Amino acid sequence: MRVRVTTTALGLVAATALGLYACSTDTSEPKPTTPSSARTGTPTGADTATATPLSSAALATRLLGEQDLGSGYTPKPASASAQHDDVTVLGCPALNDLGGDAVTGGSLDFPHRAKAAFVYANSNNSEITEELYSDTAAKLSTGTDRIFDAMVSCPSYQVLAGSTLIDIQVQEIPVPRLGDEQWSQLLTYSTGGQRTIVKQTAVRTGTILVIVSGALALVDAHISSAVRTARGR
Repeated sequence: MRVRVTTTALGLVAATALGLYACSTDTSEPKPTTPSSARTGTPTGADTATATPLSSAALATRLLGEQDLGSGYTPKPASASAQHDDVTVLGCPALNDLGGDAVTGGSLDFPHRAKAAFVYANSNNSEITEELYSDTAAKLSTGTDRIFDAMVSCPSYQVLAGSTLIDIQVQEIPVPRLGDEQWSQLLTYSTGGQRTIVKQTAVRTGTILVIVSGALALVDAHISSAVRTARGR
């Protein structure tokens, strides 16, 4: 199935394949782990702390900035061309079954969103991207669960981006409890003898969803502060 790809939550598959995330300098094989969803079934205090969904403008003020990340980070301009490339997902029926906006990267279809991307040390091989979404807690939970379940249901598949065939491996990994629900995975992209490893961690805290993607070490270093900042603390 051929779809139009933009950059939102499922853009984790397509956007990375199209080069929006640069290659990680870590080329070691991800070590097998026991998958852990780390999802809570009952809303906690964080849900009541942010009971009303935030506007996109409000979310934009809660993104990490250069002052939060520290020295060596510069904003990465959005790539307009990558948002309109055609891709075909091969060998993963669950992703195709999402259909519509979910497959095209319109994704979780949450009404409020904000995004920022940074490059570390002026290098193309160390990037970090943060996305914030807001909706009711129930809609965030159901929508994010659906996307991540589809992605990890296919340990390996392929994406055809233009004339480039990219092999993708997905590994669900444990994630510390940072909010009401959390998801995390490693995505390994291989093409032309080169390999890109991207970590993606998503945390729902009340009516805010935080997604941080990029180089493994950078995601680990900044996910906690991203969640704290998104909460407005």
